[in-house]
Amino acid sequence: MLTGALAGTKSSENTEREISASGETQQRLAQVQNSVTIEVTIKRQAGPDSASYEETFHIPYRPRMNVISVLMEIQKNPVTASGKAAAPVTWEQACLEEVCGSCTMRINGRVRQACSALIDKVAPLTGNVRKLRLDPMSKFPVVRDLCVDRSKMFENLKKIQGWIPVDGTYDLGPGPRMSQREQQLAYDFSRCMSCGSCLEACPQVNEHSNFIGPAALGQVRLFNSHPTGKMNADERLEAITQADGIASCGNAQNCVQVCPKEIPLTRAIAELHRDTTVYRIKKWLGK
Repeated sequence: MLTGALAGTKSSENTEREISASGETQQRLAQVQNSVTIEVTIKRQAGPDSASYEETFHIPYRPRMNVISVLMEIQKNPVTASGKAAAPVTWEQACLEEVCGSCTMRINGRVRQACSALIDKVAPLTGNVRKLRLDPMSKFPVVRDLCVDRSKMFENLKKIQGWIPVDGTYDLGPGPRMSQREQQLAYDFSRCMSCGSCLEACPQVNEHSNFIGPAALGQVRLFNSHPTGKMNADERLEAITQADGIASCGNAQNCVQVCPKEIPLTRAIAELHRDTTVYRIKKWLGK
């Protein structure tokens, strides 16, 4: 009995020491985290015709922060690292769940969504500082700061007729049936949120080119594979055979590397190359 009592006492003492050590570790970790600073450098621009400039801000680090959290901290107290008062930073956001794509920007050189970019992952710790650089996307006109005008993406969707025309407003009953494979293919391409990441990463989209970009081509693949959308397939194929269409793709494959939804864009482009070739041959033969 005495041996058991002593063993129980030692076990209790060990447990208490472990709890104490765990508490001390958590306290030290909290102290380290509280001393970490996020150094944020932002490329800013007051308006579309204004010159760009850079400002740096220091923000206290907290665990599980994302880039939106950092921007909101700056908004609370817009004072630069040098102590100068600054205008609040402008950016876009909506869903905060990587669904709308409105918060897309370049974060430490890579295009991505600010809402899903965790500071722990995108800004590695160096000493007691996490360095973060934010730039607006370079392939779109800047409206202000990190906010850009993505109108050309939607203009490109108009070019390729990225929709299925409605024949009246009355109910025509159930539409054509789609196989499971067709449904999965359509789902993959329907996930596009027009964030612009693929255009930002594409070297063929530049000031010397009017290339419509991977996003629009993915939508051509989506609608041309739909049983009802196929009725307008030729119009879409005609649109992408123009000078700014599919022939401008250089097969860099950057688009699939940065797409947040992992849409198989290169697969879509490869299949559209085949479809446009068949379309042009039939057109030449008068069929």
